[in-house]
Amino acid sequence: MLLILRYVLDTFWDERVWLPPNTTWEDIAPGPDKAVVYNDYRHLLYPLPLALVLLVLRRVLEVYWFAPFGRSLGIKNTRPKKAPINPKLEVAYQTAPKIKHKQICALAKQLDMTERQVERWWRLRRSQDKPSTLVKFCENMWRCTFYLYNFSYGLFILWDKDWLWDIDQCYIDYPHQGVTMDVWWYYMISAAFYWALTLSQFTDVRRKDFWQMFVHHIATIALLSFSWVCNLHRIGTLVLLLHDCADIFLDGAKAAKYANYQRFCDMVFAVFTVLWIVSRLGVYPFYIIKSTMIRAPMLAPMFPAYYIFNSLLCLLLCLHLVWTWLILQVAYKAISAGRMEGDIRSSSSEISDSSHQSNHSTPKHVNNKKET
Repeated sequence: MLLILRYVLDTFWDERVWLPPNTTWEDIAPGPDKAVVYNDYRHLLYPLPLALVLLVLRRVLEVYWFAPFGRSLGIKNTRPKKAPINPKLEVAYQTAPKIKHKQICALAKQLDMTERQVERWWRLRRSQDKPSTLVKFCENMWRCTFYLYNFSYGLFILWDKDWLWDIDQCYIDYPHQGVTMDVWWYYMISAAFYWALTLSQFTDVRRKDFWQMFVHHIATIALLSFSWVCNLHRIGTLVLLLHDCADIFLDGAKAAKYANYQRFCDMVFAVFTVLWIVSRLGVYPFYIIKSTMIRAPMLAPMFPAYYIFNSLLCLLLCLHLVWTWLILQVAYKAISAGRMEGDIRSSSSEISDSSHQSNHSTPKHVNNKKET
């Protein structure tokens, strides 16, 4: 068994896959005798405990900072009315929270209830699982705060790096490019944040784009890990910096909406939409991906892991295209209604099964009609 495991690991970490031609793991292994400080693949374990630190920090900020701030803005932590205790309906709900009309009829007949009573109980029960507005406000404030910090820190440390201004420097002299301590922290904290997001996603507000976000987080972690192992941290830092800038305004707009600062929300959302399109559909494909696909082969020897790296970059671009379509629908409805309504980029699970929100926003008067 150990021999099989060893064979699998040796095959997976084959130098011909992960490194350029005529380069070995020993060539880029960190050591005091090396001319530059190389990345250490073992450091990829550090983001895991750091993710736990971020989860604790998030909890502290939510309890002692974001929640009091939200309450000062008038956001209430009200909980919906609880559904009456009904063990049989509870079992059915735990088995399948989404219910169809045939199941409603069967449950009504089995429990000697009317269909309307079953529907009402189901609506109340699903409402119990929905977080309060204050909880959603705290969640977005945490992400907005982190993205603001991470973007500011990334811009600060990269300002004097030559590859920020000349992307060709990401490939010149590759793979013998040293990593500085500030870039090391940027990578570790960013990876830890996405690990924390992946873990907390199962307890946070459940949104319609749950699996898209899950794939996004896993792809981002894989990108960070592969680029670190292959010493491609320079292009990795540019991808991180580019992705953080728009997300600041996304979560800021959501938090403003939960606080009922509608006009401020509209302004922030407008800035977000412009930044998103410029960064995710402009700079990202026509600067970052263009350089990895066209300029990189001209300046550095190619190897199989390079194509894995590019595939993950293209996967993120596909997710950007999906989210851009949803964002544009929100923007269109906002212009038509004169204000931004509903959630942005995704929506929380609705109470009624037969009338889910789509991934874009739904006008408020439609929501009211659904609940009548």
